[in-house]
Amino acid sequence: MIEDNALGRVIRELRELATAGRAGDRLPSVRDLMARHHVSPVTVQTAIRRVAADGVVEVRPGRGSFIAARTESRPPDLSWQSVALGAGRRGEEALSTLLAMHKPETIALSSGYFDASLQPASALGAAMARAARRPTAWERGPVEGRYDLRDWFAREAGGGLRAGDMTVCSGGQAALATAFRGLAAPGDTLLVEAPTYLGAIAVGRDAGLRVVPVPADTDGVRPDLLASAFESTGARLFYCQPLHANPHGGVLSRERRGEVLQAVADAGAFLIEDDWSRGLTIDGEAQRPLAADDQDGHVVYLRSLTKLVAPGLRVAAIGARGVAGARLRTARGLADLFVAGPLQDAAIDFLTSPAWRRHLSGLRSALRVRRDALFDALERHLPELRPATVPSGGLHVWLQLPDGVDEAEVTVAAAARDVAVFPGRPWFAAEPPGQRLRLSFGGAPAELFDEAVRRLADALAAS
Repeated sequence: MIEDNALGRVIRELRELATAGRAGDRLPSVRDLMARHHVSPVTVQTAIRRVAADGVVEVRPGRGSFIAARTESRPPDLSWQSVALGAGRRGEEALSTLLAMHKPETIALSSGYFDASLQPASALGAAMARAARRPTAWERGPVEGRYDLRDWFAREAGGGLRAGDMTVCSGGQAALATAFRGLAAPGDTLLVEAPTYLGAIAVGRDAGLRVVPVPADTDGVRPDLLASAFESTGARLFYCQPLHANPHGGVLSRERRGEVLQAVADAGAFLIEDDWSRGLTIDGEAQRPLAADDQDGHVVYLRSLTKLVAPGLRVAAIGARGVAGARLRTARGLADLFVAGPLQDAAIDFLTSPAWRRHLSGLRSALRVRRDALFDALERHLPELRPATVPSGGLHVWLQLPDGVDEAEVTVAAAARDVAVFPGRPWFAAEPPGQRLRLSFGGAPAELFDEAVRRLADALAAS
């Protein structure tokens, strides 16, 4: 501690002398500084090196230390980057907003991830600890991922998919990028539901695809309009969330399932089934994936664990049969080679443990409580916005705002009241048919919903 204080004194004197003097003035010698501060030569030399590293002192070997020439300080000018990079990518701002971290006091009705109380953190931690102790976990693995993990995803999909058809990815977003880049080329058309997951819109555009919306309702995409879109655009790729679609919560009806698959087959196209909400059904039993009814390899199946388990479990898989599967494996390898072994090991450890079933069982009841609490709060404070249909699963509620109310203004006003909601515009690939808000019930405890919706009502009144 004495040495540290002495070092600080020498550094301060050198800085003061440099500030008071002129560039090129000689500074006290090592011997003079030793005598003044009663320190060793090592301490003085350390002090000189430190101030020299900051550009304050210039050391001239054999001659001593001198005050360095002052350079004019200015903030960095990064404006040239705007010219070099050109126009920004559409969707970047909305995706950044979706992933933004909120202040601790904010009630997050905008988050698509579970808050800590719904995450099986202890079980995941134990699984990760076991994985980290296995020497093989740290070795290079196959591009397509662990066999047993791929087999688990294939069995979840049902139908004709096998472990050899699946490729493990680092989360659903990476799987989307793999699908769009592996199955299409820049300039191709990607059909999406309207509305649909904004991350899919952003990734599609980033891949250079022309994103064209097809209207959907609470029963899913309109098969007649899907067939028309295939015919008019020549598209060979359709992205779809048949189960509890984000943001509106709709489920593709049993009547439409066959018609949608037929429209895709007639067009000689691929349907990318994003089964993100498998395991999040609250009422009744979930319909099986479209992939289970796919006879001839038109459905590309995507399944992620992130939304269902915890944000940090960035593990997903994408599966396709035939040449399409090989294209996906190649695209996956080009992106970042393979998913980290310990993460894959921890995922399959958790999925095959009793903790997985306990987690699913607890989720269903917890999400029912949250969903119902949010609807009760809407009934009390904003009855005019309460949707007529209660979503049977998923994490989101889709609100239609009154005529003349601007969703962006409401979002800003709610944020000023420490409530985070998400505007509707980014969920459409083209002009939206009205002003909307998406509220989510997975990211905050049910006991906060009444206060959150009361504040939202205040924000609506002030907009």
